[in-house]
Amino acid sequence: LLRTEERQRLARERREEREKQHAAKETQILEKERKAKLQYEKQLEERQRKLKEMKQKEEQRRAAVEEKRKQKIEEEKERYEAVLHRTLERSQRLETRQKRWSWGGSVTPDSDSKTASKRSPSTANLKQAEAAVSKRLSSSAALLNTSDRTRRSQLSPLDSSVISRLLAPTQASLARSKSAATLSAD
Repeated sequence: LLRTEERQRLARERREEREKQHAAKETQILEKERKAKLQYEKQLEERQRKLKEMKQKEEQRRAAVEEKRKQKIEEEKERYEAVLHRTLERSQRLETRQKRWSWGGSVTPDSDSKTASKRSPSTANLKQAEAAVSKRLSSSAALLNTSDRTRRSQLSPLDSSVISRLLAPTQASLARSKSAATLSAD
């Protein structure tokens, strides 16, 4: 009888010991699962935070690129307007110069084309005559310069520079000569 009770007690103790070990293992497993779950959630939050930061940085970069692009377009627009403004000023200056030096008023490309359409086919001859007159003028100026060099060598440098400036044909005289040639050719 004692032996049976002893065996039953030992069997009970072993069962209780196994149950304790089993419960300890279960709690360890549950603890590991809980820790793994916490770590997973922490990693997930970290990833989401990093993604959010990356999105913000990307948006900031895009905004900076867009701002640079707009600024570049604005600078190019200003440069284009400045070039256009300078070109208009130059053309206006040229028109005023042409008006100043011409006898017939304004000499613009439009007025040339209108008068050219009204003229007879001899306008090509007039242009050839203009070219011939300008060649004659330049050759006569060259002859004057060569013949006067000997006289100028005897003068002082100041006097020779004044004389050479006086002998050089001006734009006004060239324009008058050309228009006189065209009038005589007409």
